[in-house]
Amino acid sequence: MPYLIPSYFLIIKESNLDDLRRDVSSDNPVSAYLKVGNVTYNINIAYRGSYTRKFRKRSFWIEFVNPNRCSGARIIHLNAEYRDPSLIRNKLSFDFFQDLGILSPNSQHINLIRNGSFKGVYLQLESVDDLFLKKRGLPSGAIYYAVNNNANFSLARDGKRKKSLLSGYRRVLGSKSDDDLLHELIYKINTTSLFDLPNKIPRYLNIEAFLRWLVGAVCTMNNDGFTHNYALYRNNETGLFEIIPWDYDATWGRKVDGGIMEHNYVSIKGKKANHLCNLLLQVPEFRKLYRNILEETLETKFTVEYLEHKVISLHQSLRPHIILDPYKKKAIDTFDEEPEFIFNFIRKRNSYLKKRLNKLD
Repeated sequence: MPYLIPSYFLIIKESNLDDLRRDVSSDNPVSAYLKVGNVTYNINIAYRGSYTRKFRKRSFWIEFVNPNRCSGARIIHLNAEYRDPSLIRNKLSFDFFQDLGILSPNSQHINLIRNGSFKGVYLQLESVDDLFLKKRGLPSGAIYYAVNNNANFSLARDGKRKKSLLSGYRRVLGSKSDDDLLHELIYKINTTSLFDLPNKIPRYLNIEAFLRWLVGAVCTMNNDGFTHNYALYRNNETGLFEIIPWDYDATWGRKVDGGIMEHNYVSIKGKKANHLCNLLLQVPEFRKLYRNILEETLETKFTVEYLEHKVISLHQSLRPHIILDPYKKKAIDTFDEEPEFIFNFIRKRNSYLKKRLNKLD
C-alpha cells in the first residue's frame, strides 16, 4: 500500500502570525483554522520544541477546538524535522518501537500549506494523552513527559542532589496522588539493594517493556533519549509504569545537529546517566532477558533486510514533496543519499552490538 502524503491547509490572520513570531519561546497559542480533508477546524496553534524554535522552519503544537477531534485526536504535533536530512528518522524509530511491542506514538508525514503558500513537509505526531490510551484499548492512568535530563531515575544529576525526585517530569494526565506513586518508584529504585531489586521493582515497573524500550533506544542509538525524550504511563489496572519513546529524530547515525554520529557512540548497555538502566543490567536475570530480546532483534528486526522496504518506501514517497519544500529542496542531493547512509549505519551498528553481546553474560 503506497504511503500517501496528505495536505493540511492552515489559515491564520497575519496579526496572529505576528504574535507567534514576536516571542518564539512563548507557549501561548493563537487562534487559526486548519482544513484537513473536507473539514475545517477551529484550532489553537503555538510553536513547540526547545532549541528548534530558532530554526527557519519551526514545529507546531495544534489543539482542535471546533470540532474538538480530528481522526480521534484532540492535540497533534507537527514536527519540522529541520535537522534530519532524511525527514524519516522519527517515523522510522516509532514504527520500529511498535514492531518491538512498545507503546509508541503514531506518525504521518503531511504537506503544510499556510495561507496558500507551501511551507514544506512536516511529520504529524500523535499526542501521548488520554486519547492515546483510548485508541489502544488501554486502562486509564497517569502520564508524565520527561522534559529534561533530571528525568534520570536518580536522586542526583551531575553529582548534585535534586531538589525533588519528580524534577524533570511534567504530568499531563492524572492527579497529585499519581505524583506520590512516581515519587515512590524513583525512591525504591534508589534505596533498594541489588539483592532485593528483582523482587521489589517489578511491583512498580513493567520490566520486559522497559527492557524492550532499552533495546529500541540502543539499536536506533538515541543518545539524547535516555534521560529525557520519553513519557511514563502508569497502567491503573496493573499498577505498573511503562515507558514510551518520544522525539527520535537524532537517530540512525545522525546527531541532533544533523551531523554524523559514529555507530559505536552509545554502549550496548545504553547510558549510565539513566540510573534505572544501569541498575537493571546489574541484575543477572534482567540482564539475561535484555540480552535475549536484543539478540533476537539483531537477527530479525534491526537488519537492512527487514527495514529496507520501509526506508525506501518512505524516501520515494517523500521525494516529490521534498523537491518543493522551500527549506529542503536545496539539499535534495543529501536527501537522496540518506537511505544508503541509514543502511550503512544499521550494518555497522548491528555488527558492533553482536560483537558485544558477551558483555551481557
